[in-house]
Formats: sequence, C-alpha cells, structure tokens
Amino acid sequence: MNRYWLTEKLKFWLFLILVLVLFPIMGSAKNVNITHFGAVGDGKFSNTVVFSNAIDSCYFTGGGTVTVPQGIYKTGTIVLRSNVNLHLEPGAVILGSPNVTDYFLNDGKVGLIYCENAQNTSITGLGTIDGNGDVFMNLGELKTINNEGSKYSRQKGQFRSLEGVAQDGPLMPLERPNQMIIFSNCRNVSIHDVVLSNSPYWTLHLADVDGGTISGVKIYNNLMIPNNDGIDLTSCSNINVSDCDIRTGDDGFAITGYSHHFDLAGYKNIVHESKNINVSNCNIVSRSSGIRIGGWDQNHMSNYNFSNINISNSNRGIVLTVRDSGGISEMHFQNINIETRLHTGDWWGNGEPVQVAVIRGTPDVPLGRIKNVYFSNIIAKSEAGIVVWSSEESVIENLQFRDVLLKIKNSPMNDCAGGNFDLRPVSDPRYSLFEHDIPGFYARGVRDLVIRNFSLEWDGQSQDFFTHGIEVENYSGLRIFDFYGSAAPSNQQLPPVMLRKGKDFSTNLNPTRVKITD
Repeated sequence: MNRYWLTEKLKFWLFLILVLVLFPIMGSAKNVNITHFGAVGDGKFSNTVVFSNAIDSCYFTGGGTVTVPQGIYKTGTIVLRSNVNLHLEPGAVILGSPNVTDYFLNDGKVGLIYCENAQNTSITGLGTIDGNGDVFMNLGELKTINNEGSKYSRQKGQFRSLEGVAQDGPLMPLERPNQMIIFSNCRNVSIHDVVLSNSPYWTLHLADVDGGTISGVKIYNNLMIPNNDGIDLTSCSNINVSDCDIRTGDDGFAITGYSHHFDLAGYKNIVHESKNINVSNCNIVSRSSGIRIGGWDQNHMSNYNFSNINISNSNRGIVLTVRDSGGISEMHFQNINIETRLHTGDWWGNGEPVQVAVIRGTPDVPLGRIKNVYFSNIIAKSEAGIVVWSSEESVIENLQFRDVLLKIKNSPMNDCAGGNFDLRPVSDPRYSLFEHDIPGFYARGVRDLVIRNFSLEWDGQSQDFFTHGIEVENYSGLRIFDFYGSAAPSNQQLPPVMLRKGKDFSTNLNPTRVKITD
C-alpha cells in the first residue's frame, strides 16, 4: 500500500465527508439560501465570499436557485454561472460595496454582478440591487461644457448658462466600478421584476447575448449621475424587453452594434450582427436620450420594434445614429408619447423629440447607412424640432413619419441654449454642437422621405431662430401629404414648407404653402 494510494484514499474520504456535511446545510443543490453559507444582512458585513460559495455550490451540483432573503447584503463583485437563478425575495437588498477595489476580477475592473460565457442564467424576484452610485461621485462638482465644446453654438461661452435655475447635472464622477450588471457572451438570459437602483455606471448591460428576456424591471437611478444608462444591448440578438420602468441620468436604452473579435492570429476582425430586438410597454425618464440606437457601430443592426412607450422629461426622445461602417435598417417605432426639454449641464442632445443622423465619427472606414425606418402614431411635446441629418458621404433611405402630432413648447432656456443642433458624437467639431435654425421638422440628405398626416403646433415662441414648419434640403423622392401647421410665430412671413436642392417631390398641399428653390 503505497503513499500515493493513501493520499488518494484520504482525498476521497475528505470529499465524502464534505458532501455529507454540506448537503443538509444547502437544503438542496437546486435551491440554496445564502444565509446557509453565512450571509449577514446588516448592510455592514462583506458577503462577497458568501455569494461566491453559494453560487458555486449551486453550479457544481447541476444548477438551480440561489435565494437572497430579506436584509441588506453588502458585497463586492458577484460572479454568476450557467443554470443559476439569483432570486431576491421581497425586502432583500444586494448593496454594492463603497470600496472600488472590491470590483476587480482577474486584475480587471468589473461591476457588481458579472456573468460571462454562460447560459440559462437569470436574476428574478421583488428585491433590489443597489449599486451605491452616489459614493462614487463628487457630489459638490458638476460636469459642464467648456468653451471649446460650445464655441460653435449660438451662445458660445454662455451656452446653457442660466442663473436661478436648478442644475440638471451631471455630477463629476470619481473612480467607479464598471457596468453594475453585465452578461457577456451568454445565451438565454432572463431578468425579471427586480429593482435596479443607484447605479454608478451603466446599469444593465447585455453584450454578445443571443436570446434574452427583460420584463417588469424597475431602474431607479440618480438622474444627476453621468453614464448610468438604464439598459444597454451591445451586439445582441433575439431580445425581448417589456413592462419596464426606467429612470436614469443617461440613456434609457442604448442599443449598439459594435463588437470586436479576433482570430487566433490576432488580425482578422469578426463582428456579430445585432437583430431581432423588441421593446414594448415601457416608461422612460432620461437626462440624455430615452432611446438611443447606434453610435460607433462595427456591424449592422436590423429588425427592431418599439411600441407603446412613454418618454418623459428627457433631453432627447429617440435617436438613431451611424458614425462609422455599421448600418441601421428595418426598424419601426409606433404608439409612442415623447416629452423632451432643454437641460443644463453637459448632456448630449438639445431637446429633440426625434433625431436621425449619419455623420462621421470614426476615420478611415466606409460610412454606413440608415434605411427602412418607420415612425407612426407619435405624440410629442418638445422644446425643439425633429432633426434628420445625413452628411455628403452617405444617405438616409426610405424614412417615413406617419400620424405625428408635435407641439414645440416655449422654454425658459431658449435664449441660453436654443437655436442649436447637437449631433454628438462626431469627428468634426463644427457638427458636434453648432448654431442652426429650428424648423418644426428639418431634414437633409434623404432619399425617399415620407411625411404623412403631420400636425405641428407652436407655443408663441419669440426667438427668430424658430423658422419653417418643415424644411428639407438635398433630397431625392420627397412626399408630404396632410401637413397641418405653419411657420413659427416669430416668422409668420416664412412659408410653412421650405424645400431646397432636391428632386422628385409630390404633395397634396396648397402650392402657396410650399416654396421650392434650387
């Protein structure tokens, strides 16, 4: 009987004893409670190791549910695994540690809940995940636009400077954790019913996820914190989001297509297309965009549907942007109420209810396109008009607005912030934040634009930068039918519809309401 055999025999008996001891403590591998692993819900004890042990035990015995009972459980990074459901009972709070060093994994900074290369993973229940975001902010300092950033605006150095008006942020961040919850390269992800609050950075991020549902989630963030997007979907496909209430400082939804993957040689770039995303029955409050699609896109985004959505108190409503080789197509927005206003501070956008833009943000790549996008049954109250912008490098194709009611409200910030377009992010600062007149609907660089049954109301604006009801230039194939509106109150002498440098136009409007120039 040699020493090796004795060592292996000892390992076996130790393993057997460990299983016999732990199995009754866990209750069942299919349903474990973190308190059985020593969790303390007093808001002070660090439960990082406890969560790790509970989740690993569930995972290594076939998966199941890890239950978080009532209490406040402070923790650093929690790593989720395949076939594990993290379930928060009513009154349960997972509280992010205030120490940024508690969010490092394999020498890399992460966030509160991290899940990678997994499948059949979920977060459920009526409890709360609190990112403790305020502790990672300088609460006494605001992030503002400097003179360089505002030099092309109408107001120059006085842009968004208004005494006696409460500031809208954003706060200046300190060092902070990354995305509060991230699922990366996962399959079949579910997040249901939980409250996600006070995130220090992006709140819920799905990256390279195929197959997922997000429903009944409440996101209640500090509206003063920058970059704390509600739901970010990056290079994801086959995702359904419904019945969510999102209140956040930055974008409510930020859906992008970029993804970088390299072969073993390290030089071939492989990208994942993002498609088949449905969002319905959601409420959104945002200091930035209610819904933002695109940005620096490395691949194509298609087949998105948004319906039955309320966007309120936001800086921009719906934004579609192409900034490099990625494209946007086959998208439908219907039955949406939008309320936007001008905000102080360095938030992107300037009160637009809808903005669709193709303009370069990345050098040395072919610029992508936006095509086959449809807006229908839109009711908007805003402090700026709809903006559609395509640079000379690209074109927007088959863009349709049907059954739109837009009321442009008077704003107390018109003199200090109005009369500008904000197309950020772009590579040319002249088209970042710049002076521009404000029609009710402005478009340039569009092929096959349809505006049908569009009602426009003004609110007695006195500034002369409010101009036409509709202004379109550099167009090919333009259809305007049943437009009910006029030029702005301060410019009633202007034609309601102004068209420049285009071809192939048809309308049912009285010719006296339309002016066409070369």
